[in-house]
Amino acid sequence: QVQLVESGGGLVQAGDSLRLSCAASGRTSGYTMGWFRQSPGKEREFVAGISWSSGRTLYAESVAGRFTISRDYAKNTVDLQMNSLKPEDTAVYFCAAEFISVIRTRVSDYHFWGQGTQVTVSS
Repeated sequence: QVQLVESGGGLVQAGDSLRLSCAASGRTSGYTMGWFRQSPGKEREFVAGISWSSGRTLYAESVAGRFTISRDYAKNTVDLQMNSLKPEDTAVYFCAAEFISVIRTRVSDYHFWGQGTQVTVSS
């Protein structure tokens, strides 16, 4: 069982940076952690994922080169550094976790979710 709490969302301007953090409690070893986002009227979509054990990462094409996912063993957190933000990045961002070794990109692949944090990018 894993509990997830996101933080770090806010209102920024296009081109700015923002760092989201996902605090995990409970067992995380062997889990894959993911960040997803959902805009009004759209389906929740995969943004980035990281294997807690190996550190392997995977990114959606829309954020590759701008976003970086990382994990901190000491703090038991998974962070999402978002640079060069665009208005189309505006969404509620969710942290997710699943006990799998391969990074999956479907919402249905993850059973543990945080409550989400709002990111708004103005033009």
